[in-house]
Amino acid sequence: MYIFAIRMKIPCKIAALICHFYLCIVTAYGQTATDSLMEQLDVAIAQRDTYIEQKEKRIAELNSQLYTADNDYSRFHILDNLYGEYHPFNTDSAYNISIRQEAIAKRIGDENLLQNARMNRANILNTTGMYHECLVLMDSVKLKPLPDYLRPYYYHIMRTIYGMMADYAAFHEDKSKYFELTNLYRDSIISVNDTGSLAHVITKADFLNVSGEAEEAVKLMNSFMRDNNLSEHDKAICAWTLSEAYGRTGERELQKENLIISAISDLKSAVREYISLRQLALMLYEEGDLDRAYNFMSIAVDDAAKCNARQRIIELNDTYPMINEIYVETVRKQKETLLRYISVIVVLAFMLIILLFYMRKQMIKIKNKNKEIATAYDKQNKLTEELYKSNKKLSEANYAIAENSELKEVYIGRYMDQCLVYIEKLDGYRKSLNRLVKTGKSDELKQLLKSSSVIDDELKAFYYQFDKTFLDLFPSFVEDFNKLLLPEEAIIPKKEGTLNSELRIYALIRLGITDSEKIAKFLRYSLTTIYNYRTKVRNKAKGDRNALETEVFNIGRTIK
Repeated sequence: MYIFAIRMKIPCKIAALICHFYLCIVTAYGQTATDSLMEQLDVAIAQRDTYIEQKEKRIAELNSQLYTADNDYSRFHILDNLYGEYHPFNTDSAYNISIRQEAIAKRIGDENLLQNARMNRANILNTTGMYHECLVLMDSVKLKPLPDYLRPYYYHIMRTIYGMMADYAAFHEDKSKYFELTNLYRDSIISVNDTGSLAHVITKADFLNVSGEAEEAVKLMNSFMRDNNLSEHDKAICAWTLSEAYGRTGERELQKENLIISAISDLKSAVREYISLRQLALMLYEEGDLDRAYNFMSIAVDDAAKCNARQRIIELNDTYPMINEIYVETVRKQKETLLRYISVIVVLAFMLIILLFYMRKQMIKIKNKNKEIATAYDKQNKLTEELYKSNKKLSEANYAIAENSELKEVYIGRYMDQCLVYIEKLDGYRKSLNRLVKTGKSDELKQLLKSSSVIDDELKAFYYQFDKTFLDLFPSFVEDFNKLLLPEEAIIPKKEGTLNSELRIYALIRLGITDSEKIAKFLRYSLTTIYNYRTKVRNKAKGDRNALETEVFNIGRTIK
């Protein structure tokens, strides 16, 4: 079987850190670890040609060494290394090498080398399924004279022959006989190999598996793989053996993960005679992953054909009825699923048609309603616009009323204060006139009555009060007014806090007094003078001169 496709004379190597890493992932992450390993297997398959090229390069180097060897002993050992490369890669080449080894051994006259060469040829005959020829050749090999380093190899070949014959025996008696011989040679392999050797551990695990102690085999293999650094080829064998143990304990997921690990190592070591990828393909067929299973099986068939490993080809052919059964069952389930989907789709399509008719009817209703809504919306917009204009006018009117009320309050208060002042002044003026009359100072009286200084002083006081009151109400009037004029035409009062004649005219316009005659009387100017002032200022306007007074009227307004 596959677990014995190793050279027993090769000493086993030490503990596998990479394999330990794989096993930790498998244990810790379950399905996630399987997916990760499957991705690594896909990568290894994609790089098959690279691994094959590396293998062929090693073979070419050994052939080069063979042609430069200076004696037959060196040639024999180089051929032995070539045999190791070819045995799981190309059985025809490996068989020819064993023939060449036998010829060299005869030429040298070394009986041990001769027996080694014959066992190499027997091993190839076993791989190709030629069990009779293999047994005949092994009968020519005498066990007692064999040196210790060749005995494990002898037992390995005999155990493998009878194991294969037990697997394929047609009758129960023959199967039992071959199985008993297999167990005997398995015990011999265990006894002649060191306890910690790869051959001893794998054979012991195989014995535990067939003896119904698969859990002990799992512990043994996990411990060995954790504690030893294995080559890719040895790791493939160990992982396969562990997968067999997990398969017997019923832990299918761990069996699958170890098959993947074994298949990856098989591909990396560029062997063509293996079992892992084929068994993994069968598992994937059972799980319904047909595409990947077909790909893996195709690779296994191709490698077995190129290796000319007829035993593996027979095993692959034996799996086709199982694959066909799984495929037929899968297709049947897919058809049933497809019919269910088609039925659901037909029902859904029928419901969709009904729904479309209903939606079309509803859309017509919605379209008509939308037209009605649009008409109502247009009417509402018009009413809203009219309401907005009315509200705006109402706000302006309310503001104007509020502003007029404020102006009235301020000016009434100032008017009453001013009236009281004028009354007091008139009373004082009356008293001073009365004193002059009583004292008979007629000349002073006449002079006082002729003088206009009193009126002038009162006018100045009146305009001062007007300016002060107006600027209290509109503190930024002068700045805002000048913003309406050209920059170079700005009107600046001589004294801060007062207004000049031009500004007073427009201050009265801001208060709503737009009649020139009233303005003339207020300022004690002629009507012509007022008209000239207004015309002169309008010509200084920054924008439309005819809109200047309207803009002045809006200074200080904050209508919302």
